[in-house]
Amino acid sequence: MSDIKWSQSEKKAARAVFDAALQRECAAILSRLKELATSAKTPQDMWAIEEYIAEQRRQIDSKYDFRYSQLIRVFGRLLRENWIEEEELQALSAEKLAWIQSIAML
Repeated sequence: MSDIKWSQSEKKAARAVFDAALQRECAAILSRLKELATSAKTPQDMWAIEEYIAEQRRQIDSKYDFRYSQLIRVFGRLLRENWIEEEELQALSAEKLAWIQSIAML
């Protein structure tokens, strides 16, 4: 999949989908962080929050890779995890969409 060609319009659409998914996931993390902070009562709660943030950062950094050679896999995972919807990917070729859907099914 590393030799897949991306048209200019697909590159633009892919960037928009990627950025929207990242925003959604970060917003969900921030919302959960606020809940954890509000309910924190002990020093152990504080360290649990720090662990939560570190783990979320690791997951975000490993998941969101905007290299064209990786986007099919990234979009497949994001689709499977419900951070994106198929409708957002309609600007991509049918071939790319089929690959993304197959990865999402794994």
